[in-house]
Amino acid sequence: MSNLPVVDTAGIARRHGPALLALARESIRHGLTHRASPDIAPDDFPADLRQPLATFVTLLIAANLRGCVGSLEGTRALVVDVAQNAYAAAFADPRFAPLKSQELSLLDLHISVLSPPQPMTFHSEDELVQQLRPGIDGLILEENGRRGTFLPSVWERLAHPQEFLQQLKRKTGLPEDYWSPTLRVKRYTCQLIS
Repeated sequence: MSNLPVVDTAGIARRHGPALLALARESIRHGLTHRASPDIAPDDFPADLRQPLATFVTLLIAANLRGCVGSLEGTRALVVDVAQNAYAAAFADPRFAPLKSQELSLLDLHISVLSPPQPMTFHSEDELVQQLRPGIDGLILEENGRRGTFLPSVWERLAHPQEFLQQLKRKTGLPEDYWSPTLRVKRYTCQLIS
């Protein structure tokens, strides 16, 4: 049993989704003009949006990835996390050139609000795989100073739990067949806002 607080990410997404999407878009617009993320004053927002929650902001153009940046642990106010991750997805994702102004109107924005990660208990890879909930769980894998994650949306292309785990190991820089009793795995869920 976890002692982490229960966070109503579904309620936050339902009540504040449009405002968070507008904030993400405005952060990108601000970045185009000022080459920096905007300063966000959390006290200007409702209490739900001041909670320390982690997010990923994904940018798509014509259904193709254009940027994706996020955080795994809630260390800053939700509104600050969204604004900074939106800016970083547009201008600092190393896989892409910085966004150009003519691309702004073409962007589809998606915000994933993460639940607090919960450590998983297991004694073997088979036991871990049996606990995975396809389509629901995002995973954080940590080992020897390496860390990687897959959002729950990755289940859409890696539907089998064993394959999901193997590919996450690869992403983390470990062999697919790697196993160690020191391997740490946390699970989280996401509420998608789009």
